Amino acid sequence: MNFPLYIAKRYLFSKSSNNAINIITSIAAIGIVVGAMALFIVLSGFSGLKDFSLQFTNVFDSDLKIEPESGKTIQFSAAAQRLLDQEQDIIAYSKVIEERIFLQFEGKNHIAYIKGVDENYGNVTVIDSILFLGRWFVEGQQEAVIGYNIAHKLSLGTMDFTSLPEILVPKPGTGQILVTDLASAFNKQDFIASGIYDVNEDVNGKYVFTDLPYARDLLQLDSTTVSSVALKLKPDVDEGNVREALTKIFSDQPIVIKNRIQQNDALYKMLNTENVAVYLIFTLVLIIALFNVIGSIIMMILDKRKNIKTLYNLGATIKEIRKVFFLQGALMTVLGGALGITLGVLVVWGQLQFKFIYITASLPYPVELKLINVVIVFVTLTVLGLLASKIAASRVRTQLLE
Repeated sequence: MNFPLYIAKRYLFSKSSNNAINIITSIAAIGIVVGAMALFIVLSGFSGLKDFSLQFTNVFDSDLKIEPESGKTIQFSAAAQRLLDQEQDIIAYSKVIEERIFLQFEGKNHIAYIKGVDENYGNVTVIDSILFLGRWFVEGQQEAVIGYNIAHKLSLGTMDFTSLPEILVPKPGTGQILVTDLASAFNKQDFIASGIYDVNEDVNGKYVFTDLPYARDLLQLDSTTVSSVALKLKPDVDEGNVREALTKIFSDQPIVIKNRIQQNDALYKMLNTENVAVYLIFTLVLIIALFNVIGSIIMMILDKRKNIKTLYNLGATIKEIRKVFFLQGALMTVLGGALGITLGVLVVWGQLQFKFIYITASLPYPVELKLINVVIVFVTLTVLGLLASKIAASRVRTQLLE
């Protein structure tokens, strides 16, 4: 019979004759439960916010993206296209031209980015899902899809032929642009807004989508020059093998190959840093709560001094007696943590099912129920609880038996 565990369970689940010890033990147990529940809910909330934030940026992101290592463009020759067509792991690819532009319409102006894309762009991204009004542009018709904020700032509607907005970009070359000769310093083209997209406040004012020939003509680029190549991969393919193949295809020029995370490196780093910071803050709260566990065990040791002396006289060693109180603290921590995590799971599940907390009138607070968060909370609480129990149990010494 494992008598330290038996006695530890008796001490944990039975009331002491001293009400102060009962109150301290109850406070310690409640602190563990609440701390574990709070940490799990916060981690689940940040997981939901992370996925919620990334779903907007991922609209324009492909599985892989080929960019120049330096400069703004790469050469995508017909030979490179044939080699890319032969790659079995690539479902589709799209050529993209991107450059900063100046929009002008009836005395109003806005700075944005033109994104010239070919007919395959919808196959490598989910761009069609964000159209708010109108339709996607028709190739060869001098049409463009603009963001909601751009449309609002320039007072633009869709398919309005009465007055056409203009896109201006500086002509290639070097030297200063003179105020007296502005007209000749810019390439300028009209366009018709065929559709308006809506993603979020930042992105809605950033991009103007046109077909590839329109962007090439505006920027005076040849047919083999692109800013990037977006690729969609087959599910569960080895990204490393695809990267190796792409490096060989574009071996004649320095390129950078980015996956979804690398395309939004700054955003991922910011979200991960915030997640770690919140985890550390709530871990500190758990540490403070576990001081109550240390206090309650020490109070129990003092209260059970006569029982400890009896056990010692019956042949129990100091190590075995310490194990009694170590197991008491460990049981309190593990059981309290399990209960706290269970309550946290129920709260997160309730938010997913019934959406009782809203950020706005129509937007429920995003949360994610992930096993990794359960593991993180349980492991954190167990490690800290065992450490606290070890510290408290070490108060059992031979001097206490004198």
